[in-house]
Amino acid sequence: MNEQRPLIVLIEDEPPIRRFLHTALGDAFRLAEAEAGLPGLKLIAREKPDLVILDLGLPDLDGVSLIRQLREWSSVPVIVLSARDQERDKVAALDAGADDYLVKPFGVEELLARLRVALRHGSRVADAPAATELSLGELHIDLFRRQVRKAGEPVHLTPIEYKLLTQLAKHAGRVLTHRQLLKEVWGPSHVEDAHYLRIYMGQLRHKLEDDPARPRYLLTELGVGYRLAVES
Repeated sequence: MNEQRPLIVLIEDEPPIRRFLHTALGDAFRLAEAEAGLPGLKLIAREKPDLVILDLGLPDLDGVSLIRQLREWSSVPVIVLSARDQERDKVAALDAGADDYLVKPFGVEELLARLRVALRHGSRVADAPAATELSLGELHIDLFRRQVRKAGEPVHLTPIEYKLLTQLAKHAGRVLTHRQLLKEVWGPSHVEDAHYLRIYMGQLRHKLEDDPARPRYLLTELGVGYRLAVES
């Protein structure tokens, strides 16, 4: 029965953090550990885990570099746990391909919620042909039919609004940085034009949220980007 638990590869050089995570996660997950980046990459390749938890400050390889290397051959969900709390560090890790970022110290319940979301995202990536519909409360997104409905009623979106929403829907639960969204929606020449995002995100919220000032679905990660919320 224990073998049915999802497998996490934990890449962390601090023994107290590893012990803490074993205590916090051991009932729900299996954990395999590495104390440095290169052994961690080898462990991921060998074990093919369901999820990776990664510290950025490793003794042999910067965590952002590790994520870039990993993304060359794996789409496994990656959650960064780091003492680095600067926005530039979060953006760098997310731009490199991390799915989420938690700053130490963090709460166990929040970590567990983020893990559940990352695992769901990972399963959708693994089963991409079937992952064409997403239902969040009264909001229903059908990527195959290119339809968006709220409480059963169709919602008219402009081409840019729809393209922005689909990027968030394809990565539901994951933080997408401003640069990632700008590149995918407007193109590489617009990665610095963050005001575009603010305008169109505001328009989307007015069409999709009951209270645009207190969004339920289209959430802001201050200074970093946006996330389409899924229930934990």
